[in-house]
Amino acid sequence: MQGNLFINPVLIAGLVSWGIGQSIKVPIEYLRTREWNWALLFSAGGMPSTHSALMSSVALSIGLFDGFNTPLFALAFAVSMIVMYDATGIRRQAGIHAQKINLLINELFSGQPISDEQLKEVLGHSPLQVLMGILLGTSISLVNWLIFRP
Repeated sequence: MQGNLFINPVLIAGLVSWGIGQSIKVPIEYLRTREWNWALLFSAGGMPSTHSALMSSVALSIGLFDGFNTPLFALAFAVSMIVMYDATGIRRQAGIHAQKINLLINELFSGQPISDEQLKEVLGHSPLQVLMGILLGTSISLVNWLIFRP
């Protein structure tokens, strides 16, 4: 891919997908809970999966700009699959474990002088959150490709 060093459409697509994903977590959570949670701008987990948005956007953009038959696209696709599997598998299970441990601590030690520091429960994503991240990343990549295509 040729062009200006400061215009990298693959990077732009990834960053825009990530930024939009992180930004829309706040209003989506507000609609769900009726409370503003500005910490979501800088946290993992929630709707949509910005990890999935970022990776699907970068992988698709590499395919669109450099070709789907390149080793770089194959690598981006493989890393994307690992990130999405991790988001719905390992990280989601770690979040479920944190919920259970927090519940145990609250039930077993209520009223006792024990650390009340809660474990972070929103670590991973549901399959729907990952799907929405993929749709966001794909949409941003396609719009980006229409703007910057050679």
